[in-house]
Amino acid sequence: MDSPSATLATASAQWAAWWPWVAIAALGLFHGINPAMGWLFAVALGLHRHKRSVVVLSLLPIALGHALAVAVFVAAALTLGSAVDARVFARVGGLVLIGWAAWHVLRGHRGRPRFGMQAGMAGLACWSFLMAGVHGAGLMLVPALMPLCASPLSGQISGGSAVAPAVLALGLHTGAMLLAICAVALLVYDRIGVAFLRTGWVNLDLVWSIALALCGVALLVW
Repeated sequence: MDSPSATLATASAQWAAWWPWVAIAALGLFHGINPAMGWLFAVALGLHRHKRSVVVLSLLPIALGHALAVAVFVAAALTLGSAVDARVFARVGGLVLIGWAAWHVLRGHRGRPRFGMQAGMAGLACWSFLMAGVHGAGLMLVPALMPLCASPLSGQISGGSAVAPAVLALGLHTGAMLLAICAVALLVYDRIGVAFLRTGWVNLDLVWSIALALCGVALLVW
């Protein structure tokens, strides 16, 4: 029978292996719940055209645009991380995230791209790409990606071998995000209506900024 210390060590090792994937999926759900990431636009578009199917179809280019924006940040992080020491990369990334959070609180709401109700699927994907980029959605994944992509021996992001976990992480994140926006958009369209946003919705802009800052702190102590 294993000793309590051995059992605890095993559980700790299992959690160390799984927590990045849990965090990546949770961030996908969080991004999907945030109306700024697209479900509110999809609902508004469906109400404008009086078609439930428009709500569902709108979610696909929104998720695609979000995934592309996150992929750009992930690719940049892999490139930079393979060229510099992991600790330096983590410190710089943490400061960037905290700075991005501060910018988002002070001025982020002023730079949001606006598209009309006549936007097509390509326009929705472009809008989603820009929104995810402005909000720093890809940056939030960096603390969870680092332990997945770093070499166990050197602690440095290891070039080509980091691509596979990064692609899997992007797929998991996008799938969770799509699941969340689909569930919320249909619930609001079919049952709740958008009027509840005036009184019954938390300030997710503030929550988003806090999450960015916390991700930055996580990198600073990594």
